[in-house]
Amino acid sequence: MEKVDMLQYERRLYQEGFQFICGTDEAGRGPLMGPVVAGAVILPKNYHLEGLTDSKQLSEKKREQFFEIIQKDAIAYGIGIVSAQEIDKINIYEASRLAMKKAIEQMKVQPDYVLTDAMPLPGYPIPSQSIIKGDAKSISIAAASVLAKVSRDHIIYEMDKKDPKYEWKKHKGYPTKRHLELLRLYGPTKDYRFTYGPVRDLIKESDVYEEV
Repeated sequence: MEKVDMLQYERRLYQEGFQFICGTDEAGRGPLMGPVVAGAVILPKNYHLEGLTDSKQLSEKKREQFFEIIQKDAIAYGIGIVSAQEIDKINIYEASRLAMKKAIEQMKVQPDYVLTDAMPLPGYPIPSQSIIKGDAKSISIAAASVLAKVSRDHIIYEMDKKDPKYEWKKHKGYPTKRHLELLRLYGPTKDYRFTYGPVRDLIKESDVYEEV
């Protein structure tokens, strides 16, 4: 398999005169509950971290290691969080975009260019490029994907401690068979996304039962 040049986009932008190139990515579009979380990060010029790629391709142990290293090495980073309630109001696509913008705004150094993972930012005051599968092609986006994924996991672990019966720690809110069984058994809490099919269908069913 041909090795991907993870600095290809950053290198071109450095040549064009940009200095603070930010990668941003989100985690948590698919789960039935919890927030969507975005990471944003500006790495040092020509940064290299062996093995860093799309966070979904990494083991949890490796993600946690990279999470610490990236935070230590980054020029700046931010985490943006958008709740399940907000996702229901504006839809997951817009919520993902909002989480990215929040993450960028949090950084102590503002970027002069933004690379996103398949998320255009129309009308955004900072120039940007949306890259399909960007987390496997750009080191900045890959680093942001690790920050997003690990940050979201930590949030879910805390939620699981407070209400362990849903076993959120095991499935992270994704619609696994076991999760759907537990959701059917206990019903959704306020932490669920009520516009998502399995949750919405369950509420409809319970309404029918109440009417009968």
